[in-house]
Amino acid sequence: MPSTHPQDAAYAAALESPETFWSHEAEKLSWAVPPKTIIERTTKTLQSGTKHQHWRWFPDGEISTSYNCVDRHVDAGNGQRTAIIWDSPVTGTQEKISYAQLAEEVATLAGVLREEGVKKGDVVLIYMPQIPAALVGILATARLGAIHAVVFGGFSAPSLAQRIDASKPRVVLTASCGIEEDGERNWQRLVKSAKNRGLKAENVPVKSNDGLYIIYTSGTTGAPKGVLREAGGHAVGLNYSMRYLFGIQAGDVMFCASDIGWVVGHSFICYAPLLAGATTVLFEGKPIGTPDAGTFWRCIEQHKVNVMFTAPTALRAIRREDGQHKFFIERGERNGLKSLRALFLAGERSEPAVVNDYTKLLQKYGAPGAAVVDNWWSSESGSPMTGLAQLPCSWHNGGSDKEIRPLETRPGSAGKPMPGFDIRVVDDDGNEVSRGKTGNIVLGMPLAPTGFTTLWKDEKRFYNGYMLRFEGKWLDTGDAGIIDKDGYVHIHGRSDDMINVAAHRLSTAPDSLKGHVPFAFVALSPSAGDIPEGELLSAINSRVRAAVGPIATLGGVIIAQGVIPRTRSGKTLRRVLKQMVEDASEGNFDKKAEVPATIEDVEVVERARKAIKIYFTRKSKL
Repeated sequence: MPSTHPQDAAYAAALESPETFWSHEAEKLSWAVPPKTIIERTTKTLQSGTKHQHWRWFPDGEISTSYNCVDRHVDAGNGQRTAIIWDSPVTGTQEKISYAQLAEEVATLAGVLREEGVKKGDVVLIYMPQIPAALVGILATARLGAIHAVVFGGFSAPSLAQRIDASKPRVVLTASCGIEEDGERNWQRLVKSAKNRGLKAENVPVKSNDGLYIIYTSGTTGAPKGVLREAGGHAVGLNYSMRYLFGIQAGDVMFCASDIGWVVGHSFICYAPLLAGATTVLFEGKPIGTPDAGTFWRCIEQHKVNVMFTAPTALRAIRREDGQHKFFIERGERNGLKSLRALFLAGERSEPAVVNDYTKLLQKYGAPGAAVVDNWWSSESGSPMTGLAQLPCSWHNGGSDKEIRPLETRPGSAGKPMPGFDIRVVDDDGNEVSRGKTGNIVLGMPLAPTGFTTLWKDEKRFYNGYMLRFEGKWLDTGDAGIIDKDGYVHIHGRSDDMINVAAHRLSTAPDSLKGHVPFAFVALSPSAGDIPEGELLSAINSRVRAAVGPIATLGGVIIAQGVIPRTRSGKTLRRVLKQMVEDASEGNFDKKAEVPATIEDVEVVERARKAIKIYFTRKSKL
């Protein structure tokens, strides 16, 4: 019997009648011009003559995202409610900003930007740390109907320049000034002057399909791609996701431990909590070292956080520093974590050990029924494509119906598909594979309303990067994995990091006899001690042969601490390792690998290079 759980029913309803489903959700927001058409399906023709599917959500509607995030709540009499809690262990600063205060700040900065020449459709680039002014800048840009492009504050000057060249902004907002073609403006002085003059700018509604923001993907190679997010679909889809998936309602507190420069930060630090009328915690710190591995749990206790969102990388870092979970347990024992209903994980695959570990802790110390929820999405999707809905009945009756429990967590899985995302698994010819079989994860079109429909000023790259591979039938996510017999989605990795070996998809390295063989980088835990390479390789291969078969036997292994590079969003940079291994196999030990600006620690690449050189040098002498 197919499952009759409300999450499965919501998913089916959104695919069967997207017009009905998303019309209902659109009514929950305030529109300057309410849409009469919910979705318009068309065909787009490139300059080359190539045609592909295209769609537009709420095409005849007009909306102000800034109004829906800020002024709507003030107008409803909730201006005193806290909108932002800024928690900066880096500077020892905390600040609470109400919706009414936020409305004043946003309107004033919008007035300043308008005087500086910013108008509807212009681009404002924001290059700032995790401070309230960054969120004010985002919302002020949206208030004018302009398009913001937020660049991660840790990027280098060349990376920033690359994004300025690509987006061609009218203004750059940075931590202390706005920079224009004719020089700098002292931002604080301009804002003070504007307040003295009572200068404010009203909300400027835009067409639903006008751009709200550009976000440059953290791709592991190549020039960054500017994903363009459209205003109407973004607001409707995020507002829905906040309530249905995250279980967040007005007055709740959400702590998203990401950066505003990433899509997670755009969606779940800034826009989604404010659309919901909730409180967002803006955290300027690290999971460890600011000051210790208990800083997340301190935030949850102090601010009475209901839902937290972070990356598995952060939890792994905390476990390394606090393997016995003393900080978590200490606060849990005094009931300091009872507000926490869910811990959401995304950005990379969450290994079952992490999920199980924190599930046990939450069940003991969190709110009743608290769960760890893995979810999978991307810059392109704009909101989670999979997960476990925390208010699964809210899609059809407008209420919470807390008697219906979320679907059970399945460690190793990223949950089930979210409404609007038609997730399939196909072979390299685009044919669907059976449940449980590994393949390419693709999306049927149209995507859910938060999903992108193009790249910033680059239609050709959009088609070539996402549609060409499967000739326009599917949109390629670039990920590989399975959908199991119960409909849970399991993400195994990037599809271009894998090869087919006797019908098994595996990461690879070159071999003179077989062409490619699986090759492993192993980072031992600090408590593991010294383990001989041969002994470890033999042990790993025994497990691989038992789980996959002899065809998957590893051809080599490099054992070292700190040699697996990751992006700041937690993605493993397999391409970098693969390139260095392939170069080393040809004796090119010092050839520079292409390292993206999104790398968390460039020193990891150098450690990996040295370890690879030692491995292949030693191997050549055998």
